[in-house]
Amino acid sequence: MPKKETPKKSYSADSIQVLEGLDPVRKRPGMYIGSTGVVGLHHLIWEVFDNSLDEAMAGHAKHISVTLSPEHHVRVVDDGRGIPVDIHKSTKKSALETVMTTLHAGGKFDGDSYKISGGLHGVGVSVVNALSTSLHAEICRDGFIYTQDYHQGKPKADVKKGIKCKGSGTSVTFVPDPEIFGEKGKLPDFDWEMILGHLRQQAYLTAGVTIHVRDERVKGKEQDYSFHFEGGVRSYIGAVTKHFQEIHPTPFYINAEREGMEVEIALQYIDDFQSHELTFANNIHTIEGGMHLTGFRTALTRVLNDYAKKNEILKKDDENLTGDDVREGLSVIILLRIPEPQFEGQTKAKLGNVEARSAVESVFSEGFSKFLEEHPNDAKGILAKVILAAKARKAAKAAKDTILRKGALSGMTLPGKLADCQSRKAENSEIFIVEGDSAGGSAKQARSREFQAILPIKGKILNVERARLDKILSSIEIRALIIALGAGIGDEFDVEKLRYHKVVIMTDADVDGAHIRTLLLTFFYRYFLPVIEQGYLYIAEPPLFRVQKGKRIEYAFTEDDRERLVEEFQKIKEDKKAKKSEEGEEGDVVEEEIVEEENGDTEDTETKKVKGINIQRYKGLGEMNPEQLWETTMDPARRRMRKVTINDAKEADVVFDVLMGAEVAPRKQFIQTHARGVKNLDI
Repeated sequence: MPKKETPKKSYSADSIQVLEGLDPVRKRPGMYIGSTGVVGLHHLIWEVFDNSLDEAMAGHAKHISVTLSPEHHVRVVDDGRGIPVDIHKSTKKSALETVMTTLHAGGKFDGDSYKISGGLHGVGVSVVNALSTSLHAEICRDGFIYTQDYHQGKPKADVKKGIKCKGSGTSVTFVPDPEIFGEKGKLPDFDWEMILGHLRQQAYLTAGVTIHVRDERVKGKEQDYSFHFEGGVRSYIGAVTKHFQEIHPTPFYINAEREGMEVEIALQYIDDFQSHELTFANNIHTIEGGMHLTGFRTALTRVLNDYAKKNEILKKDDENLTGDDVREGLSVIILLRIPEPQFEGQTKAKLGNVEARSAVESVFSEGFSKFLEEHPNDAKGILAKVILAAKARKAAKAAKDTILRKGALSGMTLPGKLADCQSRKAENSEIFIVEGDSAGGSAKQARSREFQAILPIKGKILNVERARLDKILSSIEIRALIIALGAGIGDEFDVEKLRYHKVVIMTDADVDGAHIRTLLLTFFYRYFLPVIEQGYLYIAEPPLFRVQKGKRIEYAFTEDDRERLVEEFQKIKEDKKAKKSEEGEEGDVVEEEIVEEENGDTEDTETKKVKGINIQRYKGLGEMNPEQLWETTMDPARRRMRKVTINDAKEADVVFDVLMGAEVAPRKQFIQTHARGVKNLDI
């Protein structure tokens, strides 16, 4: 019999799924909070906190507290007006329940309750409610406490009126849902340092407001911090530049209204090659900038060029300063308070209001022009800095053009020391940046020629934190690295042209190796940041120890691994003794002879025996023969590598400046602060 065909399901009105209430949030949480990873988990805290901050920016709250409690409980409390609890005429439910269970419901839309607000979309607290296993809201308003509890966004009961209270305020306690954020039903821990950093930043941006943060997750190890900055943005610029030498003694600051917007800017030039531009709209960190940043940059370049020409610091025929010139060493904080901000996406990374550009440009142009005229010594220092940057830019361009004319950076002429792989597909190719010719020779023999390339570098490369591009391009080792990667540098850098999608730093497990690794990380962070952002940069983890008993050989990557292997080998020995004793054999068990393998040991190798167990401490990659290097460090099936990520680019920026910059005092302070926490120091 012929087989009956299964009728095709028709596409009709019945195929259209309608998600009601907060169901869309649980169905597609990434659309509302960006991700369901660690960043999205913390976004829940920011959303609840932003509601309290809106009360503070509106002048109705002075204190906000955030508390982390055991089992992932988070409580946010403010002394604002309290969420209304009377019946909403459209929903016929309490205003509290309406706000907590309805998307796009809140006090941010009528234009009267909040003139300035970070919670633009009105989805914040309702999204948190939807993505929490439990949420408890407690409101002090009109002399009484009102409470309501929710489970996954749905109210358990109506709003309850409780005991009397004084003042007013809102308290929200929630527990994130492990079904949304957890792995195998387990929620990741909240990052205390991330929370502290974010809330400290918000305190800087909201002058006069006190933000208290408490961690009571571990009994006996509670932590408390309070942030209060009367100077606001002025205090913030001082914190950003505290580890640097200032170019001019007087920071620039202005706070003015324009076109219904409040513009607040603090600026300071420092002795650094990088720029530090922090932009905010209604206290929301616009990481990707936007129209307010564009307006500022336009005004900065124009004002400095006009001042330089007017005072004949630049001649009429001289080339104008570029945007890159005037931003070298610049630290600036731009805070815009705007009634109806237009952000790109729920995560609000970029401001799109066109009117923000003209407002910031106008306010800054007038204020900075006046500042330069009234502070001639500060102006002199700033102009000297940016003109030096312009000269360095021209020198770097000349150096780069010379290399390009020779075809070096175009990928036509690969460096002679590079042992390239056969694959021409970047997604399948790896390059190991290896310390020294000895390790490089071993790695070249160990590698899989099909997809693994080896680039040995000699000694410690140039510290790019203290050098401009022209000097960087004169370094043979760095130039070889740039050419091997094939993506160019500076204005010509294109991550799409990168020749390898795994760039692996492989150095010795000693102090010198760590220093070389840090220098390479500094280079990638400053000049090849997209390589890190795309997830292409890795650090190889060669083993620290080779543990041998008889013919059995194991590798240990940490001291804990070594101790575990020693205990395991000793247990095997004891088991053998016990077995022979049970079988009634006479005499003691003879220790197995330890066979030392020929593996290129050097004078630095530390070898010792522990009760018949041979333990070898590797101090360099060159101590391993090619077979050992392959099976421990380069074989994709067995190796251990760490992917380099940037969780907090700004914090990473500061750490690189402190550890690799020219100023000694901040580095000394950092070492003194963290010295006691260092383990296994190799001296």
